Amino acid sequence: MLGRFAAWGAGVPAIVHGVHIVPFVNVGVAERFAYLALERLAAPVTSAFISVSEGIRDLCLSAGVGHPDKHHVVRSGFDLDRFRNAGPPDDWRDLLRLTPGAPRPPVLLMIAAFEPRKRHAEFLDVFKKVAVGLPDAVLVLAGDGPLHSIVESRAKWLGLERQVVFTGYRDDPERLIALADLCLLCSMREGLPRVVMQYLAGGKPCVACDLPGLREVLRPGINGVITPADDLAAMADAIAALLEDRERLACLAQGATATDLSNWDVKLMGKRIGAIYREALDQHRASKGVSTTPPVRNVALPR
Repeated sequence: MLGRFAAWGAGVPAIVHGVHIVPFVNVGVAERFAYLALERLAAPVTSAFISVSEGIRDLCLSAGVGHPDKHHVVRSGFDLDRFRNAGPPDDWRDLLRLTPGAPRPPVLLMIAAFEPRKRHAEFLDVFKKVAVGLPDAVLVLAGDGPLHSIVESRAKWLGLERQVVFTGYRDDPERLIALADLCLLCSMREGLPRVVMQYLAGGKPCVACDLPGLREVLRPGINGVITPADDLAAMADAIAALLEDRERLACLAQGATATDLSNWDVKLMGKRIGAIYREALDQHRASKGVSTTPPVRNVALPR
């Protein structure tokens, strides 16, 4: 919001706001009031809103932020082939801390920054039940962030250090996804998290807490499971049920592989965003009485 006001004060002709997450959802009453007041104040100087999902756009509109004509949806694109064609890390046995000759265990994966809204620590509390019932299962937590050491200490306190692997930051998320049997996300607040599409691009089903826009791509019973946002215990139950039903897990993996992710192609994202910027600039020029038609250059005709 500060950036938009600064751009407006500097006379920037077109101000486009990318909406990856709405700050007025799943917060206290005072925070919601403050965020909404500021968003409504900034809306008149915003030329266009680009949301990462229809769910995020609809939340903004239902809250009275901006005019519908200014709202657009462009999915957060990435290199689909990178995830479709990946194999597990070469050192996957070392990563999972397997002894020589030990069989490959069921692998759960969550790729997420270690910050409060991702709820790593809270998830470990309910994962304890899964770990007891399925002692061979391994949970891989990939990522880094301010809460990393706290979550790692929590795992040790719960006695889960053998079943939880902390990888830290990795530049090969596609390889971790290729290693996994089931992927997870338990965030309390997101836009439409790109990591879910990356899971699906890698052909892996996902269990996730309900989020705005999530059902645009994650379809319960087809390529994953969606559990209530405020019930992490239900998420743990869903994970355990899938690990115990390998046939159902395989069906969801097939559904993940078949998911149409063409809207998340990075090249398409660039084209759509470029078109929105051009439209915003054309509207600004038209409001100033400036022609939006490119001038015709003089062409020397052959004699």
